[in-house]
Amino acid sequence: MTPGSAAIRAAIIDLDGTMLDTVPDFQAALNRMRADFGLAPIAQEQIKRMVGKGSEHLIRGVLALDYDDAGVQQRFADAMAAYQRHYLGINGDHSELYGEVVAGLEAMTGMGLRLACVTNKPIAFAAPLLAQKGLAPYFEIVYGGDSLPRKKPDPLPLLQVCADFRLAPAQVVAIGDSSNDAEAARAAGCFVLTVPYGYNHGQAIQETDSDGIVSSLLEAATLISSHNKTAN
Repeated sequence: MTPGSAAIRAAIIDLDGTMLDTVPDFQAALNRMRADFGLAPIAQEQIKRMVGKGSEHLIRGVLALDYDDAGVQQRFADAMAAYQRHYLGINGDHSELYGEVVAGLEAMTGMGLRLACVTNKPIAFAAPLLAQKGLAPYFEIVYGGDSLPRKKPDPLPLLQVCADFRLAPAQVVAIGDSSNDAEAARAAGCFVLTVPYGYNHGQAIQETDSDGIVSSLLEAATLISSHNKTAN
């Protein structure tokens, strides 16, 4: 984070791969969908490379493991409907909080930061998942991948949060696990911190342009606090 720049007043935090390891949920729902089509189960490592860009991208990628472009297009609508049905049935059952997530959120709110969750997960999945895991009370705003006309890596969701909070982007930090989060933050003019334990489409997080890699949300809170002590 840039020395002497504006103090951070809000944080925009990603969900999958940042606060929660949801790949086991994805695996359960996707393999039930694949079973509907008579297809073999797939492994979590395959899924990790495909999550993070929204449900449409995910379902097309999963179908492309077995079908050509025409086959994917032919089956997409039915596969999406099956996936959504199965995911809603197991949402949160297999996912787990990463370490120091609650401690980090507590520290951020204790510093007076306003918090928003911006995820590419559909809002019908994201909102109940946050509630089930006890995270919903920390967030003033939650935007899913279908809440606005465009999703990350487009900056629109982050800029919308800045407008909602009546803050300049330079007063806001985005925290995520992937290039989607970093690209959206850079385009919006926000700071960006990344965590190394998420998914990032199968790429090393060190290859992503950010203002720092933090081991947990608690370390992110500590870094923000240190920044604010020296900010203009």
